[in-house]
Amino acid sequence: MEGSAAVDTIKRQREEIEDVVVRFAGDSGDGVQITGGQFTLTTALAGNDLATFPDFPAEIRAPTGTTFGVSSFQIHFGSREIRTAGDQPDVLVAFNPAALKVHLKDVPKGGMIIADTGAFTDRNLKKAGFAANPLEDNSLEAYRVVAIDITKATLESVKEFGLSQKEAVRCKNMWALGLVYWLYDRDRKQTVDWINARFGKRPEIANANIAAVNAGHSFGETTELSGEQSYRVQPAKIKSGLYRTVTGIEGLAYGLVQGTQAADLPMTFAGYPITPASALLHTLSRLKAFDVVTFQAEDEIAACGAALGASYAGNLGVTASSGPGVALKMEAIGLAIAVELPLVIVNVQRAGPSTGMPTKTEQSDLYQSVYGRNADSPLAVIAARSPSDCFYAAIEAVRIATTFMTPVILLADGYMANASEPWLIPDVDKLPKFPVKFHTEKEGFHPFLRDAKTLARVWAKPGTPDLQHRIGGIEKNYNSGDISYEADNHQKMTDTRKAKIDGIANFIPEQDVEIGTKGGELAVVGWGSTYGPISRAVNNMRAQGKDVSHIHIRHVWPLPKNLGALLKSYKKVLVPEMNTGQLITVLRDQFLVPAVGLNKVSGQPFKITEIEDGIRKQLG
Repeated sequence: MEGSAAVDTIKRQREEIEDVVVRFAGDSGDGVQITGGQFTLTTALAGNDLATFPDFPAEIRAPTGTTFGVSSFQIHFGSREIRTAGDQPDVLVAFNPAALKVHLKDVPKGGMIIADTGAFTDRNLKKAGFAANPLEDNSLEAYRVVAIDITKATLESVKEFGLSQKEAVRCKNMWALGLVYWLYDRDRKQTVDWINARFGKRPEIANANIAAVNAGHSFGETTELSGEQSYRVQPAKIKSGLYRTVTGIEGLAYGLVQGTQAADLPMTFAGYPITPASALLHTLSRLKAFDVVTFQAEDEIAACGAALGASYAGNLGVTASSGPGVALKMEAIGLAIAVELPLVIVNVQRAGPSTGMPTKTEQSDLYQSVYGRNADSPLAVIAARSPSDCFYAAIEAVRIATTFMTPVILLADGYMANASEPWLIPDVDKLPKFPVKFHTEKEGFHPFLRDAKTLARVWAKPGTPDLQHRIGGIEKNYNSGDISYEADNHQKMTDTRKAKIDGIANFIPEQDVEIGTKGGELAVVGWGSTYGPISRAVNNMRAQGKDVSHIHIRHVWPLPKNLGALLKSYKKVLVPEMNTGQLITVLRDQFLVPAVGLNKVSGQPFKITEIEDGIRKQLG
């Protein structure tokens, strides 16, 4: 369920419902993420709109049965537009007591809990912190509890395939998936095909998992879950076209490829493994056919230096990390600012500081992105808002980097990176092109010749006849590119670098209003992955007659040139952020608006109800 638009699912058999939220939860080794991924794929093929939220511990394999080792996957799907993964699960599938302990607080009264009784042993109950078995002590009376020995049922369904006890128990996630498929009238064929492809070399494993899926489905079909309802969610009415599910990481990778193709440049991606950005290197390494070179460096500094070197050579250098890694890259990013070369730095933000909570989400690096370098070192900052929007934000990052010869920081976050949603695959031939023109004219050449409109310096490939030049971190003469320690020259170069970045505001769209009107009682201003919950909350409040509008910022620096006047047209401004108040500081600094923050740093995304409560508080 989500916010004040929640749907009561307690209805008659195979009842049609508009939307539903399902959460799978268990140990890291229970296959929860695979289960959620398969349910997502099947749901997408059924034509529903959807949003997902994978949530897992940082440890590769946390101690079995403990609360801090719980992994979960939430999917919100429906026959209407879905903008978030949902506030509360209508159905919680708990593979062990720890999963129930961690997630019970999120289940609304009357929600369904499917629990594997086979895992509710005395030892597991003790590990999870239960004094008594909650399935037996009436503490769950407010919920619709479906207690099934999933482990035993799984073992029974796969016994003919000769698996070891360990291998057989691992099939229980597929049994539970089959049961939920029955509950929401999902087709099993896609999952059967996936299992056959995944375990093609181990047919006994494939057949056992298929048998488990079918057994779970049959259990629901024959027992009807002791009278529990089953449901049907009709396909969503969305724009026609070819869709696929896409994660934020995939959106970033495809967008970077499209951007470099539009710029007519090869891409060199240099990275170093760090959660949650590592998957970008993995994804791009499979796209070599699109003139992409990937390189895993020995550390973050080397990765940024290698990417910058690639830009010097005439490629587009790209690197990626999370907050701690970006901090290490900052000296090299400062060098990119000084030598004025294009560079895209993808920051997939996570909860900090330091190591923090590597697999939990946060919007904690806006200060770092806008302000976090020595000296006056401006660059452009862009924020994506959703998994599919990562594609377009990455294209924009490439456009700005190559047009203005500057580093660009592209902000995503852990929630957005791992979540998935349907993506309408665009016609790439209709996307904008911005081919780079390298400097080839030798007459009067020096490396800091500039375009009169953009102030971008020329880009001459090393090895171009008669265009030998040197660049570096020491200040250069404005008129020759030679080393200079002159005070007036340093002032001019500093002012020019600042003017170049400030001038980007003339080449980006003016800020628009996502929902509502220009001017009014209250504007809710967001950036990044708060887009979904803000937009749904604002829609809900407007349906209740509240004068509230939604503004969402893509270009974090420089800000759109009309943003100040737009914000001042509202009596109040509310800024929800997953930090202690970073965008709000920038807005107050730039426009002197009396904005109020709504802040959350729990490692979890905003719930719609939290933003609705913030809106009500501001409107009185």
